[in-house]
Amino acid sequence: RLLESEQTVLAVIARPPRPVHRRRSERLEHSPMQRLAEERGVPLVMPDDINAPASVSLLRDFQADLLVVCDYGQILSNSALTTTRLGGINLHASLLPKYRGAAPINWAIYKGETTTGVTVIHMTPRLDAGPCLVQQSTAIAPTEDAVKLEARLAEMGAGAVEQAIAMLRGWDGHQPLGHIQDRSQVSRAPRLQKSHGVVDWSRSAQQIFDQVRAFKPWPGTYCQWTRPTGSLRLLLEQVRVERKDGTWGSPGVVLQATAEAATIACGRGTLQLVEIQPAGKRKMRIAEFLRGYPLKPGQVLGEPSPPHPTGSEK
Repeated sequence: RLLESEQTVLAVIARPPRPVHRRRSERLEHSPMQRLAEERGVPLVMPDDINAPASVSLLRDFQADLLVVCDYGQILSNSALTTTRLGGINLHASLLPKYRGAAPINWAIYKGETTTGVTVIHMTPRLDAGPCLVQQSTAIAPTEDAVKLEARLAEMGAGAVEQAIAMLRGWDGHQPLGHIQDRSQVSRAPRLQKSHGVVDWSRSAQQIFDQVRAFKPWPGTYCQWTRPTGSLRLLLEQVRVERKDGTWGSPGVVLQATAEAATIACGRGTLQLVEIQPAGKRKMRIAEFLRGYPLKPGQVLGEPSPPHPTGSEK
């Protein structure tokens, strides 16, 4: 969007390519920003440390008016931010001060939020802590996953950045700009880890459904199925909340396994498995999975949980 605007993009600063390990080889993964800069002929810089003296000197040499930052992966120091006349703005995929951190989209869905948005802040050296220049909100659809939501927020964010630049164009550099974040409302969105994907069946069916949506495409949502032939990891690709309330059995217990559905008891309510992926295999619908894997009522997914009192839904 910036390349197509009246702004002059002096350079793209990207993280260096990261090695991607495969079974028999290792290759470098190039970021979309790197590819775009190369396609458009924009000068490209990929320092290991943006705050190193050599990197700060390089930024200063561009004599730019503004740094525009999004999902860069390093916190810019005060030295880096002061290399430009207007400092820097950062596009963040949440309604700050909620969900500061590396994975705001994922954690907003995981926590069951129904509304999110984008924020453009005037940057400070503290993580996502600067004054808010522009905020735009949007509803999270009940079945929307992190991949789809990210694509929508990216489109919103491009327009929000343009609005923020327009605000800065007439700024004198001294008067307060935007509104200060309420520190009492801060919540965190830490970087995702593989362990975050493990299913805790003692949570409610709705919470597990939200987890599946939140952790696409990585780390995914998965559990272990212990069989007489050994343990098998199951990735839950698509699930459906069957009952939201009530206790229907010990969490993780298989209540039903037919060609039509596999139903699992949760801490509250029940969840249907719609599409799953056994470790090392492709994704498959539940009917196909059950033809090859004898999942049966009474078996337990994940670690066994303490018995819960059974009862009917009220």
